[in-house]
Amino acid sequence: MSTTEVSAGPKTSKGQATRARIVDAAAALVFERGVARTSLDDVGVAARVGKSQIYHYFADKSSLISAVIERQTDSVLAELTPFSLDSWDAWSMWRIHMVAMQLDNQCAGGCPIGSIANEMADFDEEARSILVDSFDRWEKAFEQGIVAMRTEGLLRAEIEPNIVAAAILSSVQGGLLLCKTQKDTAPLEASLDAAIAYLRSFAAGRA
Repeated sequence: MSTTEVSAGPKTSKGQATRARIVDAAAALVFERGVARTSLDDVGVAARVGKSQIYHYFADKSSLISAVIERQTDSVLAELTPFSLDSWDAWSMWRIHMVAMQLDNQCAGGCPIGSIANEMADFDEEARSILVDSFDRWEKAFEQGIVAMRTEGLLRAEIEPNIVAAAILSSVQGGLLLCKTQKDTAPLEASLDAAIAYLRSFAAGRA
């Protein structure tokens, strides 16, 4: 998978807006249909641009998908921003938000990053590498909240934030996959509850 774009990036605000519109359109289509069933022609129609404009900003479909992965990662992390995850209340609010988003989407689509990973990680090494970085960024966001809670004395000193963060991310991914498959938020709710319960097992003052 080539991540090379035709240029270093659009220089004008109009060019930046056009590129962003293409990436947004591609991201929406990939989330709905998957990578394989999303063509550049489809993206052009959705973004209201010609194929030549797509090739002006992206060397090929692979480089566009790379941009989609980055865009989806930024979107996922932006959803976390209001929840500093540095208190028990913050984790509870995040849990409510995660379930509410799936209800709003009627449990369709699953995880915007995980869905692409499921489709591409086994046969596209460059895509897999970008996805690893995406999951690392997500995991790091959880880890930062856990470290903050440990610093504030809410968690015991022996907690390993990176290990717990990885477990939480794994729970989120499994919950979203089952939520999408079963069209029911119950698996997601169970996985989030289990993840937070695991975190609470390290609460300060708890034996």
